Amino acid sequence: MRERRREFLRIFGVAGAAAIAGIGSKWAHAEPPPETTRIRFAKVPSICVAPQYVAEDLLRAEGFTDISYVGSGMEAGGVRGAQMMSEGGSDIGMNFAAPLVIGLDRGAGISLLGGVHVGCFELFGSARVGSIKDLKGKTVSVLAKESAQQVFLASIATSIGLDPNRDIDWVYQPAAEGKQLLAEGKIDAYLGFPPDPQELREKRIGRMLLNSAIDRPWSQYFCCMVAANREWVRKHPIAAKRALRAILKGSELCASDPELGVRAYLAQGYTPNPEHARQALRELPYGHWRDYNPEETVRFYALRLREAGMVKSPPQKLISQGTDWRVLDQLKRELKT
Repeated sequence: MRERRREFLRIFGVAGAAAIAGIGSKWAHAEPPPETTRIRFAKVPSICVAPQYVAEDLLRAEGFTDISYVGSGMEAGGVRGAQMMSEGGSDIGMNFAAPLVIGLDRGAGISLLGGVHVGCFELFGSARVGSIKDLKGKTVSVLAKESAQQVFLASIATSIGLDPNRDIDWVYQPAAEGKQLLAEGKIDAYLGFPPDPQELREKRIGRMLLNSAIDRPWSQYFCCMVAANREWVRKHPIAAKRALRAILKGSELCASDPELGVRAYLAQGYTPNPEHARQALRELPYGHWRDYNPEETVRFYALRLREAGMVKSPPQKLISQGTDWRVLDQLKRELKT
């Protein structure tokens, strides 16, 4: 699979790939090399993070030679993923916005550097649930406590006046079990990240209650963001910029050639239905990292999660202590289309 990705860049032509990837520009050549050639990403199973897998060849062009993926599943995503990064378990990578906000509130030593895309999760309900308000007193399946699924759904519930701690009966189980129980009518709702929604829609399991790529206000804020270990960024500012550039350009490659993103994802050893994966990559709004405001994303989820009792700090404190948009602002100027 890795050879197929390399073949794409070779066939496309060095000049053409560099134009899309932003590599080979005067900006990249004018910069000093990265302070370190080693970089570690958290290995998140959702196909939403395909841009960081597509970015592997771009990272090599940026000067990284030792690229690895650490952790798996719950360890790498959600609130645990933010904590793992804070403790030095990974250097940089994509994670979901709402869990990152909780991590910052708990003092995680991470910096949010930018947003990648909006709209990847979808909420499905059983025949007993006609709207999100109907979740009161109902059973909802999520991967684990403080998983990205639970944190996002808690923010949704709070926005319509539900108390996620008292009004929802949470059950924790693997995605395959949650989808099966929804099909059997044994749970009332399931929030899925791609390619789960594509599978549920094809099999006509449940009814879609919310699509974050379409429904406001969720469609106006980033779902996946890039975060990095704060000390790593302090020691390696050039490496951080080069890594962020590669991920953002990976997003643009996913937008222009979804099949490339699918191959990069499958090369990590994940085994979804390939057609569901292709559909997910075609539907996700990649390539729009300039069009939304990452700071407003942090503020939005900080407010929702404060209402849910999951965050104590005011939004501005989290923004001032846990975000750094300087490199993003530079890249917006340098990578104009």
